[in-house]
Amino acid sequence: MSATVSGLSAATDRPLVLRSTRVVTPEGVRAASVVVRDGVIAAVLPHGAEPPDGARLEDLGDDALLPGLVDTHVHVNDPGRAEWEGFWSATRAAAAGGVTTLLDMPLNSVPPTTDVAALEVKRAVAGPAAHVDVGFWGGAVPGNLGELRPLHEAGVFGFKCFLSPSGVEEFPELAPDQLRAAMAEIAEFDGLLIVHAEDPTRLAAPPERGGYAGFLASRPDGAETRAIAQLIALAGELGTRVHVLHLSSARALPMLADARRAGVPVSVETCPHFLTLTAEEVPDGATEFKCCPPIREAGNQDALWSGLADGTVDCVVSDHSPCTADLKSPDFATAWGGISSLQLGLPVVWTAAWARGHTLADVARWMSAAPARLAGLEAKGGVAVGRDADFVVLAPEEEFTVDPALLHHRNPVTAYAGRTLRGVVRSSWSRGRRITEDGDVLHRAGRLMERTRP
Repeated sequence: MSATVSGLSAATDRPLVLRSTRVVTPEGVRAASVVVRDGVIAAVLPHGAEPPDGARLEDLGDDALLPGLVDTHVHVNDPGRAEWEGFWSATRAAAAGGVTTLLDMPLNSVPPTTDVAALEVKRAVAGPAAHVDVGFWGGAVPGNLGELRPLHEAGVFGFKCFLSPSGVEEFPELAPDQLRAAMAEIAEFDGLLIVHAEDPTRLAAPPERGGYAGFLASRPDGAETRAIAQLIALAGELGTRVHVLHLSSARALPMLADARRAGVPVSVETCPHFLTLTAEEVPDGATEFKCCPPIREAGNQDALWSGLADGTVDCVVSDHSPCTADLKSPDFATAWGGISSLQLGLPVVWTAAWARGHTLADVARWMSAAPARLAGLEAKGGVAVGRDADFVVLAPEEEFTVDPALLHHRNPVTAYAGRTLRGVVRSSWSRGRRITEDGDVLHRAGRLMERTRP
């Protein structure tokens, strides 16, 4: 599967050469000169190679050149709840954080992306505002079974569903029989179902005015493991490609690994907050840490890192789910559940990955190559000949302290406020055009993408 794009034209000026002692390629990190022509990577040459005639040389020194990040899990909330984020601010934040491609989730916008008419509304809103490339997931909800194939043919990258309440009335969860019907339909056209996997029968209402411990207890590991077991069984029976969203519970890893060995078409992602934040550190009333499924204990986090290292977990994406500050009341029972991290994902993950002995090549694989592969974005996800010239330039050893007021997110609420992170994004590039520099957004270079029709 590949993607088509529409919108701004690619760069067509003279060739560009980006030279660095640390270019992160699919084969590893090496000194190289990357040649860009007409927005596409034309060659990856030795570091000291003579630039092509007429080429413009950008020597990055020891700053690392990575493929632009691909974030397949972003809630832009536009139209309908643009005061929560919106395409203008979301894509600016993405660009400033090194994310050059994002896929927008179908809910929290009004209308939700559950039919082709709603998809066209969303495209009309996103097109004039996109600073980075944007594609769209469709939604699978009760009553829209007949809309799934038309949405697929209209170019959505797959379908999101919930197995427990989503938090918004206009995007209900699927009951078990509805899940089976949706999976059978999606298998007919070899689509992809991405799933918020928590079993509602294992969830409880968190105590009012309670602390984080009460909220965590209301969404136990068993809610995830039971829902994931159900998905694996159905995927094995029906042949539907399924992807488990925002894995929080490491207890599910053995069954996911077993399913893959058995040939079940299942993949899984986790998020920066599950890899870097722990339940033990969440203060009472600090609902900027609230998300569903929840941030769990440090031992669970260690096991998630092991799952990343051994390949059971495919990718790391943000699940950026912002809201207005007033919805983050200090009550875990009523506050909106979502972590804002779109601009911070790369340094957040790199800080923790470096401390655990991982490399920039690992981070590029988890946050660029694997999400691109999940979505079938063949032109994205790697510094390799023929790929789009989407890059992020990172100073890996430099540190900074997170100031929410300096983020491009519409609402300055983040669980990472005050944290010292490793890795400063120097610039981001979209098809060979520099779109950010030192946190400033210079250009709007985004295109709208769609999955190539069969």
